[in-house]
Amino acid sequence: MEKYADVSRPHLLPVLDAEARQAAELYPLHLPAAWARRIDWHNPQDPLYRQVIPSAEELRSVEGFVDDPLQEAEARRAPGLLQKYQGRVLLQVSSQCAIHCRFCFRRHETYAEQPSRPEEWTPALEWIAADPSIHEVVLSGGDPLMLAEASLRLLVERLAAIPHLRRLRIHSRVPVVSPQRLSTALLQAITAHRLTPVLVIHCNHPAELDPTVLEGLARLLRAGVLLLSQSVLLKGINDDADVLAALFETLANHRVLPYYLHLLDPVAGTAHFQVESAQALALLQQLRARLPGYAVPKLVREQAGHPAKTPVEG
Repeated sequence: MEKYADVSRPHLLPVLDAEARQAAELYPLHLPAAWARRIDWHNPQDPLYRQVIPSAEELRSVEGFVDDPLQEAEARRAPGLLQKYQGRVLLQVSSQCAIHCRFCFRRHETYAEQPSRPEEWTPALEWIAADPSIHEVVLSGGDPLMLAEASLRLLVERLAAIPHLRRLRIHSRVPVVSPQRLSTALLQAITAHRLTPVLVIHCNHPAELDPTVLEGLARLLRAGVLLLSQSVLLKGINDDADVLAALFETLANHRVLPYYLHLLDPVAGTAHFQVESAQALALLQQLRARLPGYAVPKLVREQAGHPAKTPVEG
C-alpha cells in the first residue's frame, strides 16, 4: 500500500494556520499521494483540496451538529456489528480509511470495540448466522478495502458459509482515492465466493475520476462486481448543477449507477459544508431535466431510528 501524506510532510501541503492545525489535531489530516497529485495546491477553493484540508471552521460549535447524529451506538448488536435496517446488517471491519474526509460522519468514532483480528469477528458472525431474515451484509469501517487481502478473503469466506446470506455489499472510497490498491488478490477476495458482490463507491466531484480511477472501476466490472455510487452534497464543492451533472454522467458512462446523493449528516465540525434542503431540491430538479432517470441518484438524508434512509422530495 502506498505511503500517505499528513501534516508532518509540509512539502505536500500548504501552510496551515494555528486554528487549522488545531482542527487537524482533533481529526488528523490523512490523504494518499494519488489524491494529493490531483489537487491544485495554489487554489484553496479546489474541490479536492477542500474535502481533505483542515479548516478553522471545524472548530465552530453549531447547534444541532453533534458527535453521533445517527446514534449508531444504539444500533450495535456485537463488536463491529450494526443493524439499522431490516434484512441487512453493517459490519465495521476496519478502523482505517484511505483518506480522511473533513465531512466524515464517523470523524468522532473511537472504534474502541472494533475487532482487529479475524477471531474477534466471531460474535458478529454468530449473531448474523442466528437470524435467517438477514440477506445482505454491508462491509464498512473505516474503509473495508483497507483490510489486508488475506484477512478480507477469510472474512468473506466465513460470511459466504452462512446459508441465508445472498449479497455482499462493500462501501469504499478506495477505488476513487487510491485505485492502485485494487490488486488481483483484493479483487479475488471480494468476488471468489457465492455471494453477489456489490461495491458502492463514494465520489463527490468529477475531478476525482481521473484515468487511473476509471481503469480501476473497469477492472471491478470485469471481475463481475455491480458498481453503484454515493455522494454527499457539499457547500462550495459540488452544490452546482453543472458539477453534479458532469459527475453522474461520467459515472453512468463508465457503468457505475448513481445511487444516493446524501444531505450532510449534522456531525460536529462539519456545518460549513451544509447545503439546505431547498437548494438540494432545486439542484435535483435541474438534474432530472438534464439527465436520464438512471443517472439521477436518490436525494436522501439519514435519520436515527428510521427504518430506511429518508427521501428528500419537493
